[in-house]
Amino acid sequence: MTSRTTVQAFFDEQTWTVSYVITDQDSMRAAIVDPVLDFDFKSGRTSAVQADRVLDYVRARGLTVEWILETHAHADHLSAARYLQQAAGGRIGIGAHIREVQSTFKKLYNLDRQFLPDGSQFDHLFEDGEIFHIGRVEARALRVPGHTPADMAYLVDGAVFVGDTLFMPDVGTARADFPGGDARALYRSIRRILSLAPETRMYVCHDYPPENRPAAWETTVAEQRASNIHVRDGISEDEFVRMRTARDATLEVPTLILPSLQVNIRAGQLPPAEDNGVSYLKIPLNLLGRSATP
Repeated sequence: MTSRTTVQAFFDEQTWTVSYVITDQDSMRAAIVDPVLDFDFKSGRTSAVQADRVLDYVRARGLTVEWILETHAHADHLSAARYLQQAAGGRIGIGAHIREVQSTFKKLYNLDRQFLPDGSQFDHLFEDGEIFHIGRVEARALRVPGHTPADMAYLVDGAVFVGDTLFMPDVGTARADFPGGDARALYRSIRRILSLAPETRMYVCHDYPPENRPAAWETTVAEQRASNIHVRDGISEDEFVRMRTARDATLEVPTLILPSLQVNIRAGQLPPAEDNGVSYLKIPLNLLGRSATP
């Protein structure tokens, strides 16, 4: 079956993140998935080098951006969703369970009353199984919790964009120890994804490649079922949970979790400027440990 869409990937070497532009070739309408806003932690400065790569691609091809899709509220990079929306339009969408994540992190950051954990910062909140369109191409939102409560995958034209649920087969799967994460839920979400047709193309959000290969981000359901080191066929739920729990206990807190989440729960909007015209990020002290659980 001939694809009606094209997929262009943009890999950010600083955060190991892959963003995508999905284009309906008939209408030249597009969706952007998981865009990155550059952030230098040392200086506290943001920039749009990665986002401008996406923007240049969109403009050079005369694309109309209909959607900016977030697979979840990322803990390893700031979202460029708002920056790209202001430059190119489109509706910012995320899973409806983002409200749970917002409630958790509103408490952690002690955000003021003006921040409402109701998802209203986003233009659209996807429900599980919801159908939407990119141009004339049908797409479907799939709720895949476990890494966080709000993770979504997007199934488009024989391809699935899985966010942080799965990595390349030789890297494995996402951690499940963030607030609201759950290894059993993650396993069940992954098996749901792996129940798609074997030839379904799979696009991951991150790659942390071993030294013997370059970064990669496209695989298939069949390849994952055959060789994913954490969750290939034959690995039971209990085996996975034991592995994932033990492994997560050894992982450090992501470098950008504290700056990124207070931006990403706002759909990529920086915190409101204070009376001197400057926006500030909060760093709560002594709340996060190695497990990333407050």
